Amino acid sequence: MTQVTQTFRFVDASVAQRRALSVMFVAKRMVDILVAAGALVVVAPVVLLVALLIKLDSSGPALFRQTRVGRDGRRFQIVKFRTMVPGAEAILANDPPLRRAYEANHFKLAAEADPRITAFGRTLRKLSLDELPQLWNVLRGDMSLVGARPVPEGHFESFSAAAQADYTRMRPGITGLWQVNGRSHAGDTMPEANAEYVERWSLVLDLRIMLKTLPAVLRRHGAF
Repeated sequence: MTQVTQTFRFVDASVAQRRALSVMFVAKRMVDILVAAGALVVVAPVVLLVALLIKLDSSGPALFRQTRVGRDGRRFQIVKFRTMVPGAEAILANDPPLRRAYEANHFKLAAEADPRITAFGRTLRKLSLDELPQLWNVLRGDMSLVGARPVPEGHFESFSAAAQADYTRMRPGITGLWQVNGRSHAGDTMPEANAEYVERWSLVLDLRIMLKTLPAVLRRHGAF
């Protein structure tokens, strides 16, 4: 662990360490803004096409919003393409066996076992296209390009106190260590991946994770 990354763990870090970390955080945020703004312009035609196909595939809005936990425990509305039927959360709440399976599988259901997912939604999830609107969350400052997987409040509350502390130290990300290491196939390793990211964080690590993201998406490993 480098001296800079130790400041995540020790409150008695030197002034120089804190300044170095502050500069790195500013640089990370600048990268987020520049890349997210540029990417939104580039993928705008794809976003419009996907939104149209969602509307043609099923009734309901093209976008899905849900409360997620962010940096310092702040709640925000994540934006994704809708991949489920309208009222999906009510279906889960009113189906105890489905809810138990969802919670037992680390708050996730495989697409083939989830009756709420639409036909086109399965395709979006396999290609990770449902996450494109999160670039707006990055631009707003709710998220970063790289960080912990943004989780709902119920999932966050299932974390241990130490895991919650690790999660809330930085903005959640579109991609991250857990995501590139198999995502849903990585099981209950999310808290460990979050802790490792916080301990090892640097701009170089962010770059490495971003470079691993496209191959992970193309392999579709753990995407459902």
